[in-house]
Amino acid sequence: MKKGIHPNYRPVVFQDAAANYSFLSQSCVQTNDTIKWADGNEYPLYKLEISSASHPFFTGKMKLLDTTGRVQKFNDKYKKTGAGYKKPAEGK
Repeated sequence: MKKGIHPNYRPVVFQDAAANYSFLSQSCVQTNDTIKWADGNEYPLYKLEISSASHPFFTGKMKLLDTTGRVQKFNDKYKKTGAGYKKPAEGK
């Protein structure tokens, strides 16, 4: 391998703020923050928005959307045109 062309891999702590989860891994990511790790050493800190600890695919917890409100909003918007909108039966 050629010397001087590969990035400098070093230990970096990745912290997921959403799940309060951290892990130590090798990376070449640039960061100015540092954190003291469980082994007593200080490592560069990179903050994540999402990781396997907070992603719905890995946790099995899906977020439910307000689809009822969206459907009602759509119907209200297009009921004046009559396209695809069925009026409720009156007097039954």
